[in-house]
Amino acid sequence: MKNYAIVGFGCAGYHAARAIRRADPEGRIAVFSDTGQPPFNPMLTTYYASDRLSLDGVFPFGSLEKAEKELDLELHTQSRVLRVEAGERAVTTEANSEKFDAVLIATGARALVPGPLRQGDGEFFLMRTLDDAQRLRDHLERHPLRRAVVVGASMVGIKVAELLCRRGIETIIVDAAPYLFPLAAYRSTAEVIQGRLEKLGLKMVFNAQVAAIHPDGAVLSGGLLLEADLVCLCIGTKASVELVANTEVAEGQEIKIGRGIIVDETMETSAPGIYAAGDCCEGTNLQTGKTAIIGLWANAGAQGDCAGKNMAGISERYYGNILHNITHFFDMDFIGLGDPTLPGKHHLFQGKDFTVEAVLDGKDLKSVNIFGNYKISGILKNHLTKRLLGGQAQLTTAQQGLLAAEGMSRAFVELIGGDGSV
Repeated sequence: MKNYAIVGFGCAGYHAARAIRRADPEGRIAVFSDTGQPPFNPMLTTYYASDRLSLDGVFPFGSLEKAEKELDLELHTQSRVLRVEAGERAVTTEANSEKFDAVLIATGARALVPGPLRQGDGEFFLMRTLDDAQRLRDHLERHPLRRAVVVGASMVGIKVAELLCRRGIETIIVDAAPYLFPLAAYRSTAEVIQGRLEKLGLKMVFNAQVAAIHPDGAVLSGGLLLEADLVCLCIGTKASVELVANTEVAEGQEIKIGRGIIVDETMETSAPGIYAAGDCCEGTNLQTGKTAIIGLWANAGAQGDCAGKNMAGISERYYGNILHNITHFFDMDFIGLGDPTLPGKHHLFQGKDFTVEAVLDGKDLKSVNIFGNYKISGILKNHLTKRLLGGQAQLTTAQQGLLAAEGMSRAFVELIGGDGSV
């Protein structure tokens, strides 16, 4: 009987456990988690914090007891994992150390808090875990607030700003970047969104670095104090790689780590028998061919499934993904597909109630921004991904028909990959 260990039990860990169990009904699957919670979707925490989603709705796979029973798991939630010994394929906890046939690191990521902000004497809130969401929710219920500062013009930041504004709290978003959603949006698209948000009363300050959190608000690097009763940091995330950051494999080589744990197409690390999946690892970015963290729920699930199959002896490859961001806020939606920093010529299509901006290098589609029409995002992502994998270079007739039905012009559809058949 094979022994498997899964360290971390989020989306990637759950899918890995399910894949292992389907391939190996008799194997022992030991799951190590220090949260005591079932897998949850971090992007749903703002919905819970704003009371737009019940606590049960944050757990897409049900309770921990349900997962334990259905997948026949051996859960370890009382003893924290200290490290993973790659050469031994051992998991060392506060209680003991045990060797396994294969180990998956699925520790995810945590909210990024720059060192200087940790050193201030002001209180701040985060939005990554359920505990973060509960803490903010409790604070909002117990304290009357007038002003708030959200540090980070990110997709989490805009959702936090929305829930604050809906409670009648005057809110300012601050970011060192020059515009909204800097990792996903073109400046031109971002400025259109910003104009809409400003009309709704949301204030935004860009090209401004927050230097410290003060009891009275956020202090910018130039010394200006933005007065606030509440400060929430939504700057980004950092991969949780500490369990293997200083671990050496049998040959004396360290596990390769960039911004995250680097894996190959089987999700195996540079240490044989040690796998990684989800937000803690760097898989392949299809557009660059390099490894990168692509923090998507669906990506974590696919990586976990691939890792689980390979751990159980089934040969599987996960060839990677593209950058893909989607968010709904203030009754608007924005989708960014592909790397917006790649060079090319910008082409804008203005629909009745939406815009699509695409970047092409010649006839090669590089990236797309969609504002106000999420329905077409799946078609365009599928098209972009297929091209990168060497598949059909043109949109199918059915895809062209669906894009036309959603209000896109024939000329623009042809521009991004149609053949004029619709």
